[in-house]
Amino acid sequence: MSLKSYSQNILIECGTDEAGRGCLAGPVTAAAVILPQSFKNKILTDSKLLTHKSRELLRPVIEQEALAFGIAHVFPEEIDEINILNAS
Repeated sequence: MSLKSYSQNILIECGTDEAGRGCLAGPVTAAAVILPQSFKNKILTDSKLLTHKSRELLRPVIEQEALAFGIAHVFPEEIDEINILNAS
């Protein structure tokens, strides 16, 4: 049986974002999340437009409802080794 037999005709999108200044000013933090296709939330918009309070309200909702999510921190020493593009 081929791998194609097991595949489903479903497109899954993963949202990603990163923050930080890298090796000169500190760590880079990156996050990725896959939400269900039916997920809706009125305050979820561009992360850079959200207030700190909105982010704090959304975090437990997203962590509870997400199909998958991950958060990673890359510190200056590692950024120096792998470069900022790979760290992001």
